[in-house]
Amino acid sequence: MINLIPMTVRGAEKLRQELQKLKNIKRPRIINAIAEAREHGDLKENSEYHSAREEQSFCEGRIKEIESKLSNSQIIDVTKLSNNGRVVFGSTVTVLNVKKNEKFTYQIVGDDESDFKKNLISINSPMSRGLIGKKTNTTVVICTPGGNVEYKILKIDYI
Repeated sequence: MINLIPMTVRGAEKLRQELQKLKNIKRPRIINAIAEAREHGDLKENSEYHSAREEQSFCEGRIKEIESKLSNSQIIDVTKLSNNGRVVFGSTVTVLNVKKNEKFTYQIVGDDESDFKKNLISINSPMSRGLIGKKTNTTVVICTPGGNVEYKILKIDYI
């Protein structure tokens, strides 16, 4: 059984764009670099050739990885879900750190999309796992590296 990889519409589009760049820009550039390096003669001591081959290997690996993720993705458009007042994948959640009295807003996204600086947290993060399925005005305790932290869910948006 294949485990589907949850992804937002934005996350899937971002991966498609990266895949297009790798296939249409980076791959041809690497092929040209390899051809040019071959013209320099002895490949055993040709650092440009070995560098280009290494880059080609990395590029092809990333192409396969993205293609696999996209083919096994479950793209979820949270804007098309009816807001049942629960935290779900793709929802945007505003929470209050009860002890510090600080508000934070996070969107729960797939692993590839997560970027803490942009308030995009992975579905597999402790914060997301603690919030999923909970309703507004619920208090949750999240186990963090710094200890348990109590958060109150203030608002849940499906945007």
